[in-house]
Amino acid sequence: MARSKSAEEGDVVTIKKYANRRLYDTERSCYITLEDLGTMVRDGREFRVVDAKSGDDITHNVLTQIIMDEETRGETLLPVNFLRHLIGMYGDKMQSMVPQYLEASMTAFRKNQQDVRSAFEGALGSNPLAELTRRNMEMFQQAAGAFMPGAAGGKAKDAEIAALKAEVAELKAELAKKK
Repeated sequence: MARSKSAEEGDVVTIKKYANRRLYDTERSCYITLEDLGTMVRDGREFRVVDAKSGDDITHNVLTQIIMDEETRGETLLPVNFLRHLIGMYGDKMQSMVPQYLEASMTAFRKNQQDVRSAFEGALGSNPLAELTRRNMEMFQQAAGAFMPGAAGGKAKDAEIAALKAEVAELKAELAKKK
């Protein structure tokens, strides 16, 4: 996860939530949305949300609301059976262990994800097929993007794909000569 410089230094942004549901970023002195907070989370930016009137820390509630909003936008991350099991844990004797278990599981998942990325990038390192593989991955990503809703298709993308195909063909020819 990318971390901003100030988050690494321990700075925690205070966000005030007012009775009218508006969120105020005290660092930037402006109103923000739940989407902005989601972006801050993805950027690794630390923040805490406090109720403007009482001063109570309501970060947990706001983060839960962000998850709810993300889940209702279409692509769900949390499977129904997981949610059922999670709800079933409330009031259970093991309830106090669940947060630590989930946090440790997520930490392990993120580490494994980073290890896979590093291994993949290492595999593309300095071997003769690295450039060809990198270009093929770019073409694949662009082709996949063409099928996503809202993706900017069109003549510019087609021309770019054609140019990449020509480069791949050229690289293949060069590799064939070296064999």
